[in-house]
Amino acid sequence: MKNEKMTEKEKLKIRQPIVTVCGHVDHGKTSLLDNFRGSSIHEKEAGGITQKISFTVYPSNQLKKACPLIEKNNINLEIPGFLFIDTPGHAAFTNLRKRGGSLADIAILVIDINEGIKPQTSETIQILKTNKVPFVVALNKIDKIHGWKKGKDEIPLKDRISSQPKNTLNDFNEKYLTIVGSLQAHGFDSDLFYNVTDFTKKISLVPCSAKTGEGIQELLLILCGLSQKYLKERLKLGKDAKGVILEIKKEQTNYVEAIIYDGTLSKEDEIAISNIYGEPIITKIRVLEEILPLSFKFIPREKVNAATGIRMQLVEKEEILPGMPFLKYNNNKEEIKNLFKKQISEAIKTDKEGIIVKADSLGSLEALISILHQENFKILKAGIGNINKSDVVMAKANLKINELNAVILGFNVNIDQDVLETKGNITILTDEVIYRVIEKLKEFRKEKAREIEKRRLLSLSPIAKLKILHQFVFRNSNPAIFGVKIESGKIIPGLELINEKNEKIGKIKAIQSEGKQVNEAIETQEVAISVPGVNFERKLSKENFLYSNLSNEQIKNLMKNKDVLSESEIKSLQEIINIKEKTS
Repeated sequence: MKNEKMTEKEKLKIRQPIVTVCGHVDHGKTSLLDNFRGSSIHEKEAGGITQKISFTVYPSNQLKKACPLIEKNNINLEIPGFLFIDTPGHAAFTNLRKRGGSLADIAILVIDINEGIKPQTSETIQILKTNKVPFVVALNKIDKIHGWKKGKDEIPLKDRISSQPKNTLNDFNEKYLTIVGSLQAHGFDSDLFYNVTDFTKKISLVPCSAKTGEGIQELLLILCGLSQKYLKERLKLGKDAKGVILEIKKEQTNYVEAIIYDGTLSKEDEIAISNIYGEPIITKIRVLEEILPLSFKFIPREKVNAATGIRMQLVEKEEILPGMPFLKYNNNKEEIKNLFKKQISEAIKTDKEGIIVKADSLGSLEALISILHQENFKILKAGIGNINKSDVVMAKANLKINELNAVILGFNVNIDQDVLETKGNITILTDEVIYRVIEKLKEFRKEKAREIEKRRLLSLSPIAKLKILHQFVFRNSNPAIFGVKIESGKIIPGLELINEKNEKIGKIKAIQSEGKQVNEAIETQEVAISVPGVNFERKLSKENFLYSNLSNEQIKNLMKNKDVLSESEIKSLQEIINIKEKTS
C-alpha cells in the first residue's frame, strides 16, 4: 500500500473519501465511530440506537495520531482525511445517494462476529452490491468471545489472534468462517485482511472491538490503503458544488443538513435543489455553516470544500425533501432540470399497476423500490413523505382492480390523522426497517390471497352448520320463519339445507338480523331465516342442527382447499361428509 509522494498542491485536488458506516441495528456502528472520534454519543442515543444521520470530519492529522501504523508502514498519506457517515440502522444508508449510484466512496460494514449476518445485514449487502460500493467488514465485538484476551497494541493483530487460548481461537475461527460462508452466498469472496493479497477480488475482514479499541488501527489502515490505491479518480475535486440534502431541521429557523460530495460552495452562491418531480428549486443561501472536525458543532463559513457536512439556512421557503440532490446554480435551469428529471426517474421506477409506496427520503424510496422489484412486487405510485389521503384514494381504486394491491407500504414515515379516519378497508403497513415492512407485505398478500380464494370457494359452495333456536319460531309455515345460530361457516339466500339424516329441508329465502334483511350471516350470529315449503312443527320440531347441502364435487373441491378453511368449517365439512356416507 505504499505510494509515491504527492505535492501539497496535488493533495488539494483530492477530496476526502466519504465512508459510510452501515450494518444491522445493535452491531456497533455508532460505537465504532465513537472510538474513532473519542466521543460517547452512543450512550446518549435513545435506546442506544442512532436516531438520525450524523457525519464526522476526520482530518489526516488526527488519522495519523489515531493510527500510528500509517507511519510505521511508511505510507505517504495523500488523502486529506475521511468524512464518516453514521446512519440509523433502519435507513440502511439509503439516504446517501447521488447521480449514478451511492454517495459513499467506500463503506464499513459492521457485523457483530458473535451474531453473524442478520436480515438487515443482508439488506445492506444487497444495497452495497446494487450500488457497486467497495466495502470492508469490521468484525466487531471480538472482546465478547468467551475467553478473549486483549493483547498489547504494538503486537500485530494477527499474532494477538493466534495467541488466544485454544478454545477461544476455535470459537473465533468458527464464527468468522460462518460469516465468510454467508458472504459467499451473497456473491463475495472474503478473508481476514492479513490473508488478502488482491483487494479487488476479496473483501477484507478486520476483527475489532469498538469497546476496547483492538483492531481499530488496522481498520483505519485498510481504509487508507484502499482509498489511496483504488479511489484516486473518484476523489478528484471538481469546481462547482454538488451535494445531497440529508435532513430538514424545523426549529426556530428552518435549516437543512447536507453533504457536499464534490466541488466548492460559497455563501454567495445560488443553489438548485430538486423536488420530487425533478423540477429545480432555486434558492440563495442565508447562512452557510460547516461541521467542525471530530465534533457535532457547526461554525459559519464563507466557503466550503468537498467532502464535508454542512448546514444551510435557505431563502426559499418551498418544501425541500430529504435525499434530494442539489447543485450550484449558474443560470443553467434547463440543463439542471434535465439532470434532475433523469435522476428522479431512475430512482422512482413505477409500473402501470401495483401497490402504493411511501418513504422518508429519495434514497430510502429508491432502495425500497429496488428491493420490491427484486421480490417481483409491482408499484403503481411511489412518493416521499407521510401517507396521505391521495394515497388512500389510489389504493381504494385498487380494491376494484386487484385487492392484492389495495395496500399502502410506508418505510420510516408517519400516517396523516385524516387518513386513519377515512382509510376504510385499505391496509396500511409501515415499519422503520425495509426488510420488516417487506415481510409484512408478503404476509398481507399471502393472507389476502387466502381470503380471496376462500370467498370464491364459499360463494360457490358455502359450508354452514346451523343450530335451530326452538324458542324463536315466528311462523310455522308458508314460509316457516325461525331463529338459528350459525355454528360455523356462513349462510346466504338460496342456500339449500339438509338435516342430520341427509333429508332436504328446503332453500333459505331470506335472512333477518335485528329486524333488517341481510344478504349473509356468519359464524356466531343469531338470525331469523325463512324457508318456503316447510312446516316447522312437523319437520323441524325434533331437529337440532341443519347443514348446507353440498354435492360430491363441491365436497371434493373444498377438501382440496382445506388450507383456506377455519377449524370450525373443516369440522362441519367432516360432519356433512359423515352424514352423506351414512345415508348413501
